[in-house]
Amino acid sequence: MKLSKLLATAATTAALALAISTTLQAAEPLVKADKFPGAFSANAAITSEYYFRGLSQTDDAPALQGGFDYEVGFSKAVTGYLGVWGSNVDFNEGAGVDGATVEMDFYGGIKGELGQSGIGWNAGFIYYTYPGANSSLNYDFVEATGALSYDFGIASASVSLNYSPNNFGDSGDAYYPKLAVDVPVGNYLTLSGSLARQWIDKNDVFGQPDYTEWAFGGTVNLVGFDLNLTYTDTNIAGNPDGATEAVLFTVSRSF
Repeated sequence: MKLSKLLATAATTAALALAISTTLQAAEPLVKADKFPGAFSANAAITSEYYFRGLSQTDDAPALQGGFDYEVGFSKAVTGYLGVWGSNVDFNEGAGVDGATVEMDFYGGIKGELGQSGIGWNAGFIYYTYPGANSSLNYDFVEATGALSYDFGIASASVSLNYSPNNFGDSGDAYYPKLAVDVPVGNYLTLSGSLARQWIDKNDVFGQPDYTEWAFGGTVNLVGFDLNLTYTDTNIAGNPDGATEAVLFTVSRSF
């Protein structure tokens, strides 16, 4: 290729690149963030094992988890929220015969404060679904949830109640009351503890008796990541699916 043609080609390429760059830099979002009500956030985590209400959901395997949330203020006292969260699961049903490998939770509700009392409240719903699972197993279910919370300064506490009219696996009415306490220690460590009870109408269908669950642990923030170590256990005796006692390590981050 002659030098003149090479220079002409280079000049044309440079001009085209400059034009594309200018166009990209000049592009604006269809809807500006400050013009859209509310706020979006996201979270991601990896945990040594996914435990839900004292029972393993990943059969001694780690889990990748994450979700998105949206909040919008309806007034100074009331905020609405919507979100989605997901995790891998393995219920050890014949090496995956049940088809369940993923859990997706869709939730929403409203929250706020009772006057100037400092007592927070939350009322909403959670829909648990397991894409790919055998539909005859009726894994999908919905819960109503309500909670009250208060920050005492040296510690914060919350009481909550989840209710499902037809729990996981078509096991009937289920109630799950829970007490949780968080205690900040210094600027970087938070100690947490909880005590809960799971009541289920059809224990034989669910595969477990009514049981009590407890957990305690601590969380530290390191360069923007939350590192959590938690011990969890239940009072289930002779659990056919193995011990419910576990020590869990989780690394998470919010965006």
